[in-house]
Amino acid sequence: MGQGEPGAGSMESLYPFLYSGTTDLPAVLAEVRRSTVAKAGEITELRRVIGERDGAMLTACARDAAARFAAGGRLLAFGNGGSATDAQELASLFLNPGGGARPLPALGLAADTSVVTALCNDIGVDVVFARQIAAFGRPADIAVGLSTSGNSENLLRAFDEAARRGLLTIGFAGYQGGKMAEVDSIDYLFVAPSSSVHRIQEAQTTVYHILWELTVAALPEPGQAEAGGAGEPSR
Repeated sequence: MGQGEPGAGSMESLYPFLYSGTTDLPAVLAEVRRSTVAKAGEITELRRVIGERDGAMLTACARDAAARFAAGGRLLAFGNGGSATDAQELASLFLNPGGGARPLPALGLAADTSVVTALCNDIGVDVVFARQIAAFGRPADIAVGLSTSGNSENLLRAFDEAARRGLLTIGFAGYQGGKMAEVDSIDYLFVAPSSSVHRIQEAQTTVYHILWELTVAALPEPGQAEAGGAGEPSR
């Protein structure tokens, strides 16, 4: 067993029915049912808390994001590990929403393995997103970073770079927001107040789907921005 791997004792505490020597199927199913109901209750409550706390901020964020898209901006999404997957899903949601919804330009900055591995190998993982924002980012664009801890150094550097270039910056974090809650480079920060990575990511998925819906609803009709004068997007 490698260093850091869970031992039999810790595994037994997580899955006691696997180590009991006998299998009581009704008891196992009852425990699975209880666990599922408890987890569903946790995420429902977490979503309620975030909705009540951040509803007005979500509306304002969507309005600012819609102004950026109307001015020709794009969404640049980024994260590490599971949050990289969520960032790509977020980008895909805006780019290819389906159902006849309006597509919006979006990129996932962790998706190009050649770029990501080159930057990590040649310079360092801390700049893997900041360098891409420096290369691609324009003042009308939107930078969205997702983290569960809120402490990822490469996200903090990316937000700093995005803020310097005038991008709208949106962050997603868990726990109490981590270092992302302490910086001035994030315009809108949505924190899922939980210590469970699973619940955090589930809540973040809900929040960015709502953000997408509100952004699409806030967009002017095609041609309306040009006719009415969209002006400069706000920060």
